[in-house]
Amino acid sequence: MTTDQDLPLDSQAIPARFVSKGIDITTKKDQGVMKVVKRKGQDGDRPMIGDKVTVHYTGKLLTGQTFDSSRERKESFSFNVGKGQVLKAWDMGVLSMQRGEVCLLLCKPEYAYGCAGNPDKIPSNSVVIFEMELLNFEGELLTDDRGIMRRIKVKGDSFISPNDGASVQVHLEGRCDGQLFDSRDVSFTVGEGEDSGIPLGVDRAMDKMQKGECCVLHLQPKYGFGAEGRPEFKIGPDKELEYEVTLKDFQRAKESWEMDLNEKLDLAPGVKHKGNQYFKDGHFYQAIVQYHRIISWLEMECGSGIEQHKRIKECLVMAHLNLAMCFLKLKEFSQVIDNCNKVIEIDETNEKALYRRGEARLLRNEFSLAMADFQRVLQVSPQNRAARSQISICQSKIKEHDELDKRTYANMFQKFAERDAKVNKAL
Repeated sequence: MTTDQDLPLDSQAIPARFVSKGIDITTKKDQGVMKVVKRKGQDGDRPMIGDKVTVHYTGKLLTGQTFDSSRERKESFSFNVGKGQVLKAWDMGVLSMQRGEVCLLLCKPEYAYGCAGNPDKIPSNSVVIFEMELLNFEGELLTDDRGIMRRIKVKGDSFISPNDGASVQVHLEGRCDGQLFDSRDVSFTVGEGEDSGIPLGVDRAMDKMQKGECCVLHLQPKYGFGAEGRPEFKIGPDKELEYEVTLKDFQRAKESWEMDLNEKLDLAPGVKHKGNQYFKDGHFYQAIVQYHRIISWLEMECGSGIEQHKRIKECLVMAHLNLAMCFLKLKEFSQVIDNCNKVIEIDETNEKALYRRGEARLLRNEFSLAMADFQRVLQVSPQNRAARSQISICQSKIKEHDELDKRTYANMFQKFAERDAKVNKAL
């Protein structure tokens, strides 16, 4: 790579200097973006498409006039590279850089601000120069809990992705601690990857991929094989995994708007059965995917008669109750309460919804609210022994809590009294 510490930014001979000292980083090799390295970066990895990158930059016209600078603002700038979020020249330039590298990019209008320019700052059809420093980069996070991180090696050839229920054909290679344990071509249904030994994280990444894409997925244990591991692959419990996945082809499933109500109602029992199977096997996240499909189909439907309305109501109540049970197992108590509330909106005397909401509230130490739920269960079903037992637990917890408060306040008042006594003695 050519380097030049002293390449001037205000010379009329800049384009010629870039051509002689720089390299053309465009795919067309039309000299639309010429790069000169001012400071080499750290040896090793470079950003991949979709990575979140953090940069400092200064943009100048050929006259040397600065029109934008993150350094002047003393605030770095972050974006997902290769996603069209910034100038074409930036995407090309940053993808060629190493962490810590500083470079100059000479950018023709078609790779920068085009014929429009930027009012009051950049004239139409301007060639511009950017000084870029790559501060850091990391893979694209596909989940809020940082459980799935993607790095795209080869970009796909469309903007359409598989959806839940789609049939996909992939090639995958799985590694754990650097050791290859799985390499195969496999076809599976999105949302049902578990049936083919596909970890949850690979299954959940499908709806972010395009045909022809090759990416590397870094999976935390929750999205890999979890606490159980996978003996057939000799993967122990709570292991992080890395999968390289190529999406070779796919056939999307029908979206909700492409199906009539009768088709949705006919499909719901099969999806429920699949969810129940996953639940019984302890695959709660996979079960959640199935129950969510039913809700996405039916939550906006009303039906055209009493019978259809009844079936819609039954399906939604079932799906929300099953979701509540999954989230209870996963100790995600807010989600339990949300799903129980959905059922109670449909059927305010639903015994299971009231009981499960009470369980979640009890586990969140909301003892009075939990007791109120269990009391409502008894109003609906006076013979419910489990609810009576839970009420006793709530009463005991409330008593313990009250006694703890009394001791806390007693100690607090004692300390205040001792402090006041010392003050009075000093006076």
